[in-house]
Amino acid sequence: MTDQNSPSPSLHDLATWEPVLRLLRNSGAGEQDGPSLRVAGRIGRGGWSLPLRRRLAPSGRAAQAVDMRDEAEAVERVRHALADAGVDDISFTAEIAPTGKTTLRLLGPSPAVEPGIGTPHPGALLLVEGAVPHPWRCLPEPAPGAAPAPSADPALLERTLRERLPDAIGATEAEIATAEARLGVTLPEELKALYRVTRSRWQDWGEDHEAAERACRAVGCELFALDDLYIADAPSRHCRWEFAADEAVVTPPHAAVQGLVGSPGWIAFGDNGGGDRLAVDLTPGPRGHVGQIIMLSHEENTGAELLADCLTDLVLDRPSKHHGGGSDDQPPAVAHVNIRSLRSVEAAAHPGLEVLSLGVWDDEPFSLAPVTGLPRLRTLTAYPGTLADPLEITKLTGLEFLDLGPQEWRVLLDAEAVPRSLLAAAITVHGIQDPLPIVAIANELLALWDRPQIIQTVLKGDLGTLP
Repeated sequence: MTDQNSPSPSLHDLATWEPVLRLLRNSGAGEQDGPSLRVAGRIGRGGWSLPLRRRLAPSGRAAQAVDMRDEAEAVERVRHALADAGVDDISFTAEIAPTGKTTLRLLGPSPAVEPGIGTPHPGALLLVEGAVPHPWRCLPEPAPGAAPAPSADPALLERTLRERLPDAIGATEAEIATAEARLGVTLPEELKALYRVTRSRWQDWGEDHEAAERACRAVGCELFALDDLYIADAPSRHCRWEFAADEAVVTPPHAAVQGLVGSPGWIAFGDNGGGDRLAVDLTPGPRGHVGQIIMLSHEENTGAELLADCLTDLVLDRPSKHHGGGSDDQPPAVAHVNIRSLRSVEAAAHPGLEVLSLGVWDDEPFSLAPVTGLPRLRTLTAYPGTLADPLEITKLTGLEFLDLGPQEWRVLLDAEAVPRSLLAAAITVHGIQDPLPIVAIANELLALWDRPQIIQTVLKGDLGTLP
């Protein structure tokens, strides 16, 4: 690892990158461009992706950290430089001649570009500053007939918890009022009753792990401290643009929970121990109850699962009386056309369609004529080579997000036909491709909205000949 007493490495100094570049050259995992080796990768403060041919672990044991020591130490030098520069993530390409002469190009970062996932290519391009995908802008629909569940009983809840947690330290009324002021919402009576019994601060348990476990069993979840309650609104449920744009908020008429990303009426108060958050729901679906308990899965971007009709039921382990109702007979708002799903654009088209995804395909490319004029279509993702005529995109007047291959973007750019309704865009790349042409297309798109470019920094040096 980098010596803490040595001068901090500079991100724009080739010496910072030399250990990484030597590993890549010695691995020989890049593309051979004549006598030179071309490599590309990405290093971030949270991880890295390098095209290395790693040595196999000795027979009979799994790979261990020691097997990647050289790689980890080389990367750590760059990560220290990233931290010093205040940069989270950077991609690069390098051309290394047999003599050791090296040209390294650092690509970015740009505040208008999300990092790619496991690739040196850019992620989503944020064309409009501060714009968020449509599902993240959706607010709860009113449910005029919604009321608390008949089984909600704050007094019974408080008595039960006091019996289970006789030594717990409860919150004062002043502390509850402070939490309400911080959150900007009045806590429901059941939640107040819970925290009057225990404010769930770790220091109150005196580092007693068994006491903490008793509290979990008493409530039915890992309870947050009163100070850690938060509103599980849409901004709290982060998602990358290219995934978020493919979501849709749908709430069937029989649903107990609205299919939202988040809600100003979802008060998160606990965790199930696996990263899924429990919340009190003050904005229920058409068949739900005010104050019902829902679980927000960390593996899903929208919606939540109903756990109990009220907090009293959760603590007393009483199942919900909601049985889900009938199935939703509306066609899906998100349609996937590919070799394993729908087989035509016509089959996907209907007035409620919001997202059309054209995936891997083994037949003639598609026409977009069947979805022209659909009032709610806002996202189109098309795997490279799946469009018969990319210029048909100009007839889709409500697009907010567009994800195409480099050739399709090239057609739109050359025809000056990139839809100006876009809030964000992405470039999908087939296999391993040189990042530089992709970055060039990305910069052309960013320039149309006068957004910050992906800056290239060229560093040159000599790694010496191979030993």
